[in-house]
Amino acid sequence: MSATRAEICVVACAEAWRGDGEILAAAMGTCSILGARLARLTFEPGLLTTDGGAMLTAEPVPFGAPAGPVEGWMPFRDHLWLVQNGRRHVMMGASQIDRHGNTNISAVGAWERPKSQLLGVRGAPGNTICNPTSYWIPKHSTRVFVPKVDMVSGVGYDRAAELGPRASRFHDLRRVVTDLGVFDFGTPDGAMRLVSTHPGVTVEQVAAATGFDLVIDGDVPETRQPTDEELRLIREVLDPRSLRDREVRA
Repeated sequence: MSATRAEICVVACAEAWRGDGEILAAAMGTCSILGARLARLTFEPGLLTTDGGAMLTAEPVPFGAPAGPVEGWMPFRDHLWLVQNGRRHVMMGASQIDRHGNTNISAVGAWERPKSQLLGVRGAPGNTICNPTSYWIPKHSTRVFVPKVDMVSGVGYDRAAELGPRASRFHDLRRVVTDLGVFDFGTPDGAMRLVSTHPGVTVEQVAAATGFDLVIDGDVPETRQPTDEELRLIREVLDPRSLRDREVRA
């Protein structure tokens, strides 16, 4: 079965949780939510997933469906305990992201008079300082991948280093997944590196859509295709209404 670009992205998001074990998977965005639930159904059965709210579900539920069988209730105070103790891996969104993983979800433009007011910093500082963090960005462009973010909401590797070992000891940016490829920060100075490009996407296309110089090590592989079983789970179990295709169009 051939996979759509959205299904490639779902699997790439799922891979961010590979090896996490019994940890809370928190996701924001259709493809990242589907990715967390797909990971639990396949290679990471120990992951904890929710209904999108405070219910820990016995099984991953279809996107937008009621919780079904529930294993537990997680009030906000318990959720924050997991964050503060590194027992959650969150995949957030970003309106802007720079070369070292600093992100902005607060405001675009000059701080004194921004052109656009966004969400505010929300939980981004605590997430990036206290527990593993990844990012899902459905539209890769130079408007998002910028040389310098207008406001730091999530802390990147350069700023974490400046804060010193006490503040950076749990700092762990894992992956960035977009509609064009997969990225990490596995470089000596914590700069963003191109890990793979999605099928049909070239390295040159990714570089042109990025507002800073990516680290590119030799030949960049192609993002892996979903297995037939993963495609079945995505299409028949997790997202039978194909909501993923609204977020990432073919």
